[in-house]
Amino acid sequence: MIASPPMSVHFSAQSRRELVLVALSGIFITNAILAELIGGKLIQAGPFTMSLGVLPWPIVFLTTDLINEYFGKEGVRRLTLFTVALILYAFAILFLGIEIPAVGFSPVKDEAFANVFGQSLWIIFGSAIVFLPSKLVAVLVFWFSRAKTAGKLLWLRATGSTAISQLIDTFVIMGVAFYLPSVFELVPEAQRITFDQYVATSASNYTYKLAIAVALTPLIYLGHSVIDKFLGAKESEHLIDKAAQDSL
Repeated sequence: MIASPPMSVHFSAQSRRELVLVALSGIFITNAILAELIGGKLIQAGPFTMSLGVLPWPIVFLTTDLINEYFGKEGVRRLTLFTVALILYAFAILFLGIEIPAVGFSPVKDEAFANVFGQSLWIIFGSAIVFLPSKLVAVLVFWFSRAKTAGKLLWLRATGSTAISQLIDTFVIMGVAFYLPSVFELVPEAQRITFDQYVATSASNYTYKLAIAVALTPLIYLGHSVIDKFLGAKESEHLIDKAAQDSL
């Protein structure tokens, strides 16, 4: 019996574009929602106090820049709106989860569940307020920088858009998630923070995010290279040019 030759997988140009967008979108959404869920835990890194949510956020920056580069501001805007809708969906599910009582033999008790995910609700609420504006600011800075540098210096527009948008994002989310619940005594006393702690923690989060954004610059170029090879040089150039025409 003669064995059949292995089947090769062929992707059309359109399917390759769609696959790149789906992959980047999936990475973007997964890390954005993960940051909301784990952000209630504050950690110590040397002299700095930070939210654990800083761990996945750099990946959100990376994918935002790549989506901007290949699919333009409209691609980022649509993905951001979709992500905000999913964040609100996560809020609704967590709220219901807190309200539904656990059975007596549940390994996770109501108080423990509420302590963890109740704080996540505040983070999600803050994100719902600022996520879209901060991402739109990032898009504006990205394309303004691209226009001023004639499409060169990818690292500059990537870092610049992150630096400005995350200044807004970080202080608003930390304020809504941690400081306001403390001011209005909406969380247990042990979980409340002072204004000085809010400012220090927000500054630490922002500094970390900015430092990581700079450190991840080689990964932006690596991602760019991988996408270029997958799409092909001609198709990649066409997609970037179209994104620029539609965004500038």
